[in-house]
Amino acid sequence: MRLSAFDFKNIPLILCGLFYCVLSIFSIVTGMIYVSGKRKLNPLELPDSFVDKLSEEGKTERFARKMGLVTFIVGIVQGISAFCLFHAKGILAYMIALGFTLFSIASVSFKLKGKINAFPLLKLGAYLLILIVLFLSETRNLFFR
Repeated sequence: MRLSAFDFKNIPLILCGLFYCVLSIFSIVTGMIYVSGKRKLNPLELPDSFVDKLSEEGKTERFARKMGLVTFIVGIVQGISAFCLFHAKGILAYMIALGFTLFSIASVSFKLKGKINAFPLLKLGAYLLILIVLFLSETRNLFFR
C-alpha cells in the first residue's frame, strides 16, 4: 500500500520522506562539489581531532575529496530512505528507514563532538523526530499492511 497524501495518519511519514528528499539532493550536490575540488574543507564540519591531523595542504585536499565521495553516497542512501518512507510497505522498507535514521543520529552526534554548530544540531533534531515517527505504533502499522 502506497502512502496517500489525503490520509492524515500518513502526514508524519510524508514529512519525513520530504526531509530525506531535500537532504538527498543537498548531499549529492555537496558531494559532487567536494569531489570536483571546487570547495575547500570547512573545519567547523569536523571534530577537532580531524582538523589537527590535516595540517598539510595536500592532506586536506585529499580528505575533502574522500569526504565528498562519502557525502555523495550518503545522499544516495537518503534518497533510498525517502523512497522507503513514501512507499511504506514491508519490513525491509521499515528497516532501511530506521537503520539510516539511527546511522544519521550517530554520525551527526560524532561530528558535534566538542563543537556547537547550528546546522548539525538542526539535523540531529530532525533525525530524532523521524526516529520518534518511525517508532509510533500507527506509523509502524503502515509499513506492515
